[in-house]
Amino acid sequence: MYNEIAALQQEFNLKKTQVENTVKLIDEGNTIPFIARYRKEMTGSLDDQVLRELYDRLMYLRSLNEKCEQTKKLIDEQGQLTDEIAAALDNAKTLSEIEDIYRPFRPKRRTRATVAKEKGLQPLADFIMLQLTDDDILKEAEKYIDPEKQVETAQQALEGASDIIAESISDNADYRKIIRKLTFDKGVLEVKAADPEAQSVYEMYYDFHEPVKKIAGHRVLAVNRGEKEGVLSVRLEAPVEDIYNKLKKELIFSKRADVIDFLTNALDDSYKRLIAPSIEREIRNDLTEKAEESAIKVFGENLRQLLLQAPIKEKVVLALDPGFRTGCKVAVIDGFGKVLDTGVIYPVPPHNKVDAANKILTAMINKHGVNIIAIGNGTASRETEQFAVDLIKKLNKEIYYIIVNEAGASVYSASKLGAEEFPDYDVALRSAVSIGRRLQDPLAELVKIDPKSIGVGQYQHDMNQKLLGEALGGVVEGCVNSVGIDLNTASPSLLGYVAGISGTVAKNIIAYRQENGPFTNRKQLLKVAKLGPKAYEQCAGFLRIDGGTEPFDNTGVHPESYAVAEELLTKLGYTKNDLSVKGLDLSKKIGDIKKLAQEMNVGVPTLTDIVKELEKPGRDPRDEMPKPVLRSDVLGIEDLSEGMIMRGTVRNVIDFGAFVDIGVHQDGLVHISQMSRKYIKHPLEAVSVGDIVEVKVLSVDVKKQRISLSMLIDK
Repeated sequence: MYNEIAALQQEFNLKKTQVENTVKLIDEGNTIPFIARYRKEMTGSLDDQVLRELYDRLMYLRSLNEKCEQTKKLIDEQGQLTDEIAAALDNAKTLSEIEDIYRPFRPKRRTRATVAKEKGLQPLADFIMLQLTDDDILKEAEKYIDPEKQVETAQQALEGASDIIAESISDNADYRKIIRKLTFDKGVLEVKAADPEAQSVYEMYYDFHEPVKKIAGHRVLAVNRGEKEGVLSVRLEAPVEDIYNKLKKELIFSKRADVIDFLTNALDDSYKRLIAPSIEREIRNDLTEKAEESAIKVFGENLRQLLLQAPIKEKVVLALDPGFRTGCKVAVIDGFGKVLDTGVIYPVPPHNKVDAANKILTAMINKHGVNIIAIGNGTASRETEQFAVDLIKKLNKEIYYIIVNEAGASVYSASKLGAEEFPDYDVALRSAVSIGRRLQDPLAELVKIDPKSIGVGQYQHDMNQKLLGEALGGVVEGCVNSVGIDLNTASPSLLGYVAGISGTVAKNIIAYRQENGPFTNRKQLLKVAKLGPKAYEQCAGFLRIDGGTEPFDNTGVHPESYAVAEELLTKLGYTKNDLSVKGLDLSKKIGDIKKLAQEMNVGVPTLTDIVKELEKPGRDPRDEMPKPVLRSDVLGIEDLSEGMIMRGTVRNVIDFGAFVDIGVHQDGLVHISQMSRKYIKHPLEAVSVGDIVEVKVLSVDVKKQRISLSMLIDK
């Protein structure tokens, strides 16, 4: 049985008190965002990512211990639990090790070995395995001839004994451990094309082989997908000779040639028929799990950066959802996300009603004071962009445009949520609104979409959807709570990600707001149906009220610390009413914060956070992120040439590089080798989604629509 605290302490290199306190907080029902933000003294300031990893590992260890106890009980019910088996189960480090130990005791379907046992051949198998006889084993086998049991000859008896021995070898947990390790350490994954002449995106894997222990996760996922689609055939080439040599040393000690031959043949049968297929499945499953785990982490980090992109505040946006036959949908949105106008234009083929489209958009731009045009990057985006650039030139105004990744916009527009939010708009117009709003406030808009549909990962549809959903949900929750949200304007989708608030409670908050008007203080949350004291404790610090009756409600200071915050302001010569004045420079007045924390009987991390919040009430951490690149002219891939230096936005980070939008409708790839002059293990060490980077064009393949870029630019 695992000591959870000791194991977590060792694995995460933490102090015992950190782990004990964190586990206690989790078991008390506290959320990860609340623990990370408001219980830093207890956890030693562990951030939410570490806390989530620790939580996942805690749950795994608990399931491991539970499985261990269940297995002991099952074996004990058969009357076969010994101290050695119990100890082996207690020392098992993975679920697969527990499965190996339980394998001999698991109820089996009818096998060749069970048939042989029914024929009374177990004693013969035991006799041969003892390897003590000097007699010919064929003579011993003659004793087991029994026509009534369908054992007609000594050879048939030996064949049955061999089946029993083969299954015994297969069920031996120690042998399986040896085979698994040798296969992983020395095995090779071999991939071939089902049809070598066929063209596909998997051509680089048509004759591919790589050591199992070295193969990269993204290649594992690519090979899996190719195999699933029937394009690739995959097998694991194990080091059979090494495996046989190792097992023979463990299994065979007789000097008699007939015994050696017999056991060697039984071993060969056991390995090929019973062990190799299952070990190959296990190792490939392990490779897939590790690849998925890595891909989910990258996906999560990409999503985090995308959600935390700087909002474009207080700008009127004209959003265009491009289309050929059905036209280009238009939505004008004010600086606070309110839809001012909508329409449909047909400036691109097959309609080409450019003059009419110019007239409609010019009127909208002039009427509403549009600052930015947001264009979705889907079908007809290229043609719509050219139309928008020509329009901007004719207007002779300071208007810019930006291409917005519309991944997931159609999912939202066709969803129940989209219909509830805009019941009077058709699906296409909702999509245009979503495109515009995700530029204005990426976090507020993207939380309405299933994170898996946002399009910043690789192979997301091939992964364990439950694990992916849980991980990405945690990322969204972390982002929403790190930013904080306006209690009086937040949508149900946004509220639902706040710590302690369920989907039902989020709807109840909206209902309370509609019935009673805007919240004027956080305490009113306790009047919301199904929002009790525990939920209030978890959520209150993440909800902001601008212009309410309590100035602290517009900060990230938790209500439990209001007295401390007020005492701090008093010591520094302020009152909480001074929070309306931007730029209180408290840090300079404090000096020694450790000494002050001791005087006020509060933890240094909590006091430090309070100071930051009071210095910038209502602050938005996203304001410190890179701003989107706005454009006023258009480029095509054919306009690129080797050596050009350009600025672009990182759209996606993957295991082997990053895709950068340089404004030509085809993202360029910066390979990991072109990211840094020093060695990096993963592209995330160099860039994140949303980063603005300077790149050099290495090569352009117009036919294949491929652009190769480098971040290694000589100044």
